[in-house]
Amino acid sequence: MACLEAPPRLEFRPVTCQPRGLQLPPWRLSLWRSSSSCRSCTLVSRQLPICNAQSYADYLRVPAPQSPASVRPRLLAAEREEAKAVLSLFLRQKGLRSTLAARIVNKSDGFIEHLVSKLQIAYRSRYAEGRELSTPEIRDALIPYLEALSKEHGDSLVEVVENFPDPFSMEREALSSSMPFTPTSSNKQKAIARITTATSGGALPELVRYLLDLGMDHEEIKNIVCKFPAFAYYSVDRKIKPLVELLLELGVPKSSIPGIIKKRPQLCGISMSDNLKPMMAYLENIGVNKAQWSKVITRFPALLTYSRNKVETTVSFLTELGVSKKNIGRILTRCPHLMSYSVDDNLRPTAEYFRSIGADAASLIQKSPQAFGLNVEAKLKPITEFFLAREFSIEEIGIMANRFGIIHTLSLEENLLPKYEFFLKMEYPRCELVKFPQYFGYSLDQRIKPRYARMTGCGVRLILNQMLSVSDDRFEKILEKKTGL
Repeated sequence: MACLEAPPRLEFRPVTCQPRGLQLPPWRLSLWRSSSSCRSCTLVSRQLPICNAQSYADYLRVPAPQSPASVRPRLLAAEREEAKAVLSLFLRQKGLRSTLAARIVNKSDGFIEHLVSKLQIAYRSRYAEGRELSTPEIRDALIPYLEALSKEHGDSLVEVVENFPDPFSMEREALSSSMPFTPTSSNKQKAIARITTATSGGALPELVRYLLDLGMDHEEIKNIVCKFPAFAYYSVDRKIKPLVELLLELGVPKSSIPGIIKKRPQLCGISMSDNLKPMMAYLENIGVNKAQWSKVITRFPALLTYSRNKVETTVSFLTELGVSKKNIGRILTRCPHLMSYSVDDNLRPTAEYFRSIGADAASLIQKSPQAFGLNVEAKLKPITEFFLAREFSIEEIGIMANRFGIIHTLSLEENLLPKYEFFLKMEYPRCELVKFPQYFGYSLDQRIKPRYARMTGCGVRLILNQMLSVSDDRFEKILEKKTGL
């Protein structure tokens, strides 16, 4: 029983295994016995030696942990690094470049700590035993959670990660100590209980009464709180009412305000004087039409929740691209969603791709800003390849993109393919499509086929532009002139 007298001396040696294709970080170590005196010890790959005579907690000279709060710092450090590796892998799978994913992970300490707390909750019993989690166990716990966050926040996921626990507001709501702001089931339950529990006098909570008067129903309020638990703790007088009053001043119809709050409840938590109004002034200064704030906010309320740095980064890129300050404002007024696109992952790669096919990226982002939110490999290249396969040159494709900016946003199966097949039946030369790619923007059944049937019925032949772009009255007059009737 030599093992009972003194624990064997341990030394660290690197382990190079790669479970499930995920490369282990260099800090992952396995413990080896330098003495072979204890035959009761068994070496387990990627774990500490398990000794029948003495527990892992005994080796580290601490009691076996009974709660996540008492987990040995060395073990927590290991799980923290593993959580970083899983988050980095997840972000890369979502299309982020490796360098960008690494940069996001390295400056998201708050979110990493949150992921570690998720592990502690999910594997409470394992921590109580003092056993280190394996990579598959960590991935099994974190990947579904990250997928749920991605589904919930969409394009804003990176912002949630980088600014956790308060991703959208510089001013945090003062929450009770029993309700730390982390999107766990427990917090959601507490928040929902706060808005569904009547006061001592039997009345509904003030926040619920106000939102009901605003036009929401109970289910909508509950859904908001499920998505964003901190909303349940917002003060009506200090947070909700001031925002509603500002929206009404800007011309937003009262009926549209519930929709704005449902889309972006975080908007209610932003400081009016420190953040929201200064951001509006900045956007107006770069050309956003102040008379159009009602439409801008209704379309995309998240615009006012972005950090000044993010907005300035996007504006700087547009300027670099060659878009004038005046036109930047016009773009954001018409398509404020552009601000949600990442410069490194969306805007810059898309601009470079359009340039590679001979298109004017600065002009395109003004005509079709939505195209710059599309994945180059999954969406843009297949459109180009569609035309290349039909013997259009890369120069002709670039011309079509310049003339009809949204052509790369159209569906291959539902739009381009059926319309191109009908184009072939009409027996127009290919150059007609190069001259008038707007052909793909018209309805096949309600515009193209009826007009073509009417034209051929009269025994005349019009170019595509004449056949499709004019009004019904103008079209009939052209046919009359051609037929001499």
